[in-house]
Amino acid sequence: MSPAILLTFIIGYFLVLITISWLTSRKSSDNDTFFVANRNSKWYLVAFGMIGTALSGVTFISVPGKVGAPSGDQFAYFQFVLGNAVGFIIIATVLLPLYYRLQLTSIYSYIEQALGKWSYKTAAGIFLISRTIGSSFRLYLVVIVLQKFIFDSYHIPFAVTVLICLMLIWSYTFRGGLKTIIITDSLQTLFLVSSVFLSIFFICHSLNLNIFEAADAIKNSSYSKVFFFNDFLSSHLHFSKQFLGGLFITIGMTGLDQDLMQKNLSMKNIKEAQKNMFSFTAVFVVINIFFLSVGALLYIYAAKNGIKVDKTDYLYPTIALKYLGIVPAVVFMLGLTAATFATTDSALTALTTSFCVDFLGFNKSKNINSAAMVKTRHVVHIALSGLMLLTIIIFNAINNDAVVSAIFKVASYTYGPLLGLYSFGLFAGKRQVYDKLVPFICLISPAICYFLSTSSKTILGGYVFDNELIIINGLITFAGLWITSSRKIRTAVV
Repeated sequence: MSPAILLTFIIGYFLVLITISWLTSRKSSDNDTFFVANRNSKWYLVAFGMIGTALSGVTFISVPGKVGAPSGDQFAYFQFVLGNAVGFIIIATVLLPLYYRLQLTSIYSYIEQALGKWSYKTAAGIFLISRTIGSSFRLYLVVIVLQKFIFDSYHIPFAVTVLICLMLIWSYTFRGGLKTIIITDSLQTLFLVSSVFLSIFFICHSLNLNIFEAADAIKNSSYSKVFFFNDFLSSHLHFSKQFLGGLFITIGMTGLDQDLMQKNLSMKNIKEAQKNMFSFTAVFVVINIFFLSVGALLYIYAAKNGIKVDKTDYLYPTIALKYLGIVPAVVFMLGLTAATFATTDSALTALTTSFCVDFLGFNKSKNINSAAMVKTRHVVHIALSGLMLLTIIIFNAINNDAVVSAIFKVASYTYGPLLGLYSFGLFAGKRQVYDKLVPFICLISPAICYFLSTSSKTILGGYVFDNELIIINGLITFAGLWITSSRKIRTAVV
């Protein structure tokens, strides 16, 4: 596949997104439009667009790649997905009603009401760090593909490739924000879903299999094991670890994350937001089955054609761009680009919203849509793009693991304190925290979890932590808050 053809395709793709941005923001580009899309979003558009945001390029490349990983993952990731599904249901039935009742713009405003100012700033700070790292990892994944198959041919440095990608994202999000993203993410999800099904078709065609023969080939292959119940202590693939990790990481990375919740809060009422979450959950589970199936078919194809790659993340792009032909290559690049940029554009908007509301106090201003505040929002948007650029460059220098593992590993450390903070606010409302101690508790908890993760084999009889570490993190934070808190004293009314 010629790099020039792929580059032309990328340019055309972003011209479409920039055109959509202009159409959606030409009448209004104020802060209400940017932050909550004037609270007038359609639930079905949000639900469809959230698929692309939640899946990202990580699912598109790393999940299929891990199916045949040396660690023997096979379809174990589906255990994690089942936990995700339960987590989404909890979000729809517990957290969304809370957010709508309080009419929040930033979901971290709840922490200020429940625990105090320092707790609030800590929660918002955790989100900024977590989402910056997570979104940078996701964008890194697509950048290394673009670098390897396009920009290396033009001798363009990796850092410049990252800068180009972030400038393109900024160009279609800086005016319309969430209002633009709801439309662009729906379009990008369409490309993503179409790409998955077309990829299966092209691989099956290359293997001379029809859809039923392909299903049998996957079922009878060495890649199709879904449930792992053996070796609870030392296996990170055990069902309980994957399921519980998926459940609590979903609550943390989605329900306590400004990014996806911001879209839910842009709808007219709680019923529409819940319809969005339930329909999104059903599609999310099904589409992940197809991603895992793509992985099995890729490894079957690779074995038949003697294809080997240095990293599992390179398997899908290598086969799609070098072996299947021009049309499959374009389809792959379309899906990868759509998946990754649907996540990154949404994240930049959410990060900008959180910083403006939680740290600059936009929600407390009577003139939130003034020219000065809109200008400030633009500066914040650019600054956060620069921070993401720096994060990706650093990660590229040190990464030696599959990106999907890195993302959820970081999430276990960063989102755990958020679980603890929200749990305390919801279930220990009669106790008053010592607010100024909260930032230290939220730093100590991940540090203890890191020690447990690196030493568990020795101190816990061979036990190996995986994504369920987020539960321990949340419990330690909750315990720290409880120990340092006291029962609220009711003031008598005279």
